Amino acid sequence: MNLNRKTIIALVVAVIILILAICLFVWKRTQPSSSSQTKLASTQTQHIEKAEVLPFLNLQQVKADYALPFCEKKNCIDVDIQTIKTQDTWLNEWIAKNQAKVIQDQIDLKKDLSLQQAINAYVKKSDEWQDKYSKNRAYELHLHTRIASQRNQYVLLQLGLDTKQEELTIKDRYYFFVADRKLHKSLALLDVLQKDQQTTVHQMVQVAYQDWLKKQTADIKKEAPKTLYWGQADWFFDGEGVGLHYQANQITKEAPQLDIYLSKEQTKKILQPEVYEQMF
Repeated sequence: MNLNRKTIIALVVAVIILILAICLFVWKRTQPSSSSQTKLASTQTQHIEKAEVLPFLNLQQVKADYALPFCEKKNCIDVDIQTIKTQDTWLNEWIAKNQAKVIQDQIDLKKDLSLQQAINAYVKKSDEWQDKYSKNRAYELHLHTRIASQRNQYVLLQLGLDTKQEELTIKDRYYFFVADRKLHKSLALLDVLQKDQQTTVHQMVQVAYQDWLKKQTADIKKEAPKTLYWGQADWFFDGEGVGLHYQANQITKEAPQLDIYLSKEQTKKILQPEVYEQMF
């Protein structure tokens, strides 16, 4: 009887071991191998990296691609546009669009023109000026392009302008434009602010504006607006924070340029957190 009991116990144990072995075998068959897991993880990482990585810019200073009409006059128009070529096709087009905007700004145009179309309009304006009087000199325009700052997807474009038009000479006038390369979008300061911080920014801007206005001449004070509009003003970012830029003669005809700088603490307070994290 004892022998039978031992035999039964041994058989039960053997059956249990067999069942466990079968379960273990089946479980292993259903699990991916470590090499498969590694390959899967690697593939997922590559997909993520591919989604996040933007084209390397590889900046090159070159002459912009445009043409001037044949000139038979003694005094011909002078247009020189130095630009930047990158590996990012969208960014190249965006740069050219903003160059076109700056050229149009010199002749009070606000149209959606290509760079060549803007130059054609500028040449036409110069010709009209020369046709008024034989001694009138043709226009001159020199435009310099620079990527002033770049952080992740955010790019700051600086365009420097020198012109001679009619009786007016302009030197070192600067324009600033900010792009989001991921979204393929131009950004105004309003686009990156926290919605509940617009009033805060307005107060900061007006305080800086009033401080600047106190130092100006009586004529400028008389002509200048009481409140400075900033929603679509040129803005920039650097290692410290964001700022606003108003060109000379922009606030009033005789006014010097105004730059308003916000500290890093102020910048962190007003920007959307995800923008601040990527921009600074």
